[in-house]
Amino acid sequence: MTRPEDFRHRMPLRVRWAEVDRQGVVFNAHYLLYADVCVTEYWRAVGMRYPGDFEPLGSDLYVRKATVDYRAAALYDDELDVCGRIVRIGGSSLQFSVGMFRRGQVAAPLVTVDLVYVYVDAATKAPRRVDDALRAKIRAFEFVAPDEPGTDAG
Repeated sequence: MTRPEDFRHRMPLRVRWAEVDRQGVVFNAHYLLYADVCVTEYWRAVGMRYPGDFEPLGSDLYVRKATVDYRAAALYDDELDVCGRIVRIGGSSLQFSVGMFRRGQVAAPLVTVDLVYVYVDAATKAPRRVDDALRAKIRAFEFVAPDEPGTDAG
């Protein structure tokens, strides 16, 4: 279950006219754009601006999988809270969860997006272990510790 209190990272967003269809409902593909902006701002909040702070590590992130669960529509001029957190750190992957809530209505998200990123070597594009320094920054930032199977941290 996506609970708003589990998210430290929150980003306000007002639905713009260009993002809705004729009925005033957000066009489905825009939810992935909202999630992508949330991820970018998450990295900034953690202290790892993307892509600049990943370059010295010789690393990059590629989306492996995106799952969108549409529960209710966001409408033109709605004020949203787009919330994001890393829920799992694997060997070479990060699972990011995004919940989108209408401001003031936190009982249930309108939309949830789950994104799986592969952490790769920037030169070879091959998956590599998520750096310990990055793991530590994520752990220090999150309210709820990410699951880390196969490590002492999880």
